[in-house]
Amino acid sequence: MLGLALILTYGLLLTIAAATWWTMRRLRRPPRRTYASAVARSMPGDPSELPTPRSFETWMARCAFRKRDIDFVVWDIEGEDPEAPVIICTPGWGDSRIGALPRIDALAPVASRIIAWDPPGLGESPGLCELGTREHRAIQCMMDQLSSDAQARGVVLYGWSLGAGVSIVGADVLANDARIRAVIAEAPYRLPWTPARNVIRNAGMPWAINGPIAFGLLGVQLGVGPRWRGFDRAERARRISQPLLVIHGTQDDVCPVEDGRSIAKNASHGMFMPIEGAHHNDLWTDERFAPQCASAIQDFIRSVQIRTGDGAAAAPQG
Repeated sequence: MLGLALILTYGLLLTIAAATWWTMRRLRRPPRRTYASAVARSMPGDPSELPTPRSFETWMARCAFRKRDIDFVVWDIEGEDPEAPVIICTPGWGDSRIGALPRIDALAPVASRIIAWDPPGLGESPGLCELGTREHRAIQCMMDQLSSDAQARGVVLYGWSLGAGVSIVGADVLANDARIRAVIAEAPYRLPWTPARNVIRNAGMPWAINGPIAFGLLGVQLGVGPRWRGFDRAERARRISQPLLVIHGTQDDVCPVEDGRSIAKNASHGMFMPIEGAHHNDLWTDERFAPQCASAIQDFIRSVQIRTGDGAAAAPQG
C-alpha cells in the first residue's frame, strides 16, 4: 500500500508540474495574430485593406526589455483631423496591431495619427509576452520617436484588455509628461491572473492548483515578485491625473465589468461607459455595440481637446 501511495503521489506531483509548465508557457507565448492569420480568416490584414482604405507607414521602434533591445513593429496610420492628438493603440493578450483595424474608422475623425503596434511576444514582434509588466516602456519609446509637431498635439493612450492596463501604467509612470492628454481603457482588468483564470476555466482546463503556482513563478521571473505587488490597475489609475475613459461590456466573462467600474471610480478624472449586453471580444464586431463605443470615444477625445485648448485640466466625470 505504501508503494502504491508513493506512486500516486509522484504521479500527482508530476501532473501538477506539467500543468504549471503548460500554463506558464501558454501565457508567455500567446497565439500570434499576423497578416497571414488575418488573410486566412478573410479579414483585412493592414489599414489599406479596410472598407475605407487608410494611408499608413510601417516602421520599427526600439526599446530595451530585460537589458536587451527589441525592435517592434509599428503602423503609423493617417488620421482625419490634423489638429487632433496622436492615438497610441496597445492590443490585448493574443492580439496584435491588427486588432486596431476594426477601431480605425471610429478613431480617425478624432486623431491626427493612429499608432498601432505589436508588443513583445505579440503579432510580429520578437520576444515573449511580458504580461503587462514592462510594455509601458515601449510607449515612451514610441512617443519619443514621433515628430515634434505630433508631440505638440499630444497623445491619447488607448488599449484593450492587457493593453488597457499597459496604457494606464504608461500614464502613471509618465505622470509628469505633458504630452499625454488622456487614457482610454477598454475591457480592463485589475489583477494579473483574472483573465487567465477565466479563459483557462472556460476552456475546461485545470486552474485551481497550477494557476496560482504558475503566477507566483511568473511574478518572480518577470521581476514583480510572487504576489505581483503594484500591479492592481485600480491603484495605478488612482495615481494618474489625466482624464480616463473606461469602456466595458456588461457580459464580459473574461474581464469582469466590476473591474472596469472600479478602475474608473478610482481615477481622479474617470468616466465609466458600460456597454449593455456586450462581451469581451464583440465590442467592435457586433453592430449593436460598435456605434456606442465609437460615440463614447469620439465625445471623450473631443472633450479633452476642448479642455486642453482652454487650458483647463478638468475632465468629464462619471
